[in-house]
Amino acid sequence: MGLNGMKTAVLMAAIVALFGVVGAMLGGKTGMLLALLLGGAMNVWAYWNSDKMVLRMYNAQEVDASTAPELYNMVAELAARGGMPMPRVYVIHEDQPNAFATGRDPAHAAVAATTGIMRLLDYRELRGVMAHELAHVRHRDTLISTISATLAGGISALANFAMFFGGRDEEGRPVNPLAGLLVAILAPLAASLIQMAISRAREFEADRGGAELSGDPLALASALGKIEYYAQGLPLQAAEAHPETAQMMIINPLSGGGISGLFRTHPHTEERIARLEALAQGRL
Repeated sequence: MGLNGMKTAVLMAAIVALFGVVGAMLGGKTGMLLALLLGGAMNVWAYWNSDKMVLRMYNAQEVDASTAPELYNMVAELAARGGMPMPRVYVIHEDQPNAFATGRDPAHAAVAATTGIMRLLDYRELRGVMAHELAHVRHRDTLISTISATLAGGISALANFAMFFGGRDEEGRPVNPLAGLLVAILAPLAASLIQMAISRAREFEADRGGAELSGDPLALASALGKIEYYAQGLPLQAAEAHPETAQMMIINPLSGGGISGLFRTHPHTEERIARLEALAQGRL
């Protein structure tokens, strides 16, 4: 396992450990043990099912060469170019331009694009985006991103339970309500910070990998600029309802209001574009 893999493993373990913290708040040592078991069980469940869950959240519709020929054939060409298995291809009927990849490994992967991104981008730009998503698949980022999204959502639900129903210490006495409120606020924030640490470096690597796969770094750079500009004014309801999935997208899909705007799961788009331009000029 490389340094990046070790870092990711540590961060994923930290997410599971958060279950233990919230569980201890709810029921002392017994609650901590039960919450850790729940976190482990969710890890196993997410390994097999998180991709299906995320695709359902976004009401993604699977397409093929007859229903979405340009998109499907584009993905097929890139997968063949990269020597990868052909992923399933999905379309999300949303105006916001965005895309993501999911799946536990390259043999069980899926890529999804919104109708908004298909209308906004030209062929070269959309090809650059799909190459970026296939780079995530090749690097096996998709498993990490979908599992971290599932666990972060679980932590938020558990923390909300702690806030509204309180907790008990080992003696069965109610815990301090202020402590319960702090856990309910800080646990989801900690999960978001961990997701951010997992996601940001992987976006740079997927940009580079996508540029190499497509052979056209400037097309991806142009696409990122367009998506960033237009996505800001078009809400993506599924992402707003499930903000833990935002880090899966090529560009942050959230409106940026409230707490979600304080913790960026994506690097600044300007820096991503600058790196791609440098790559095109042979400076990276």
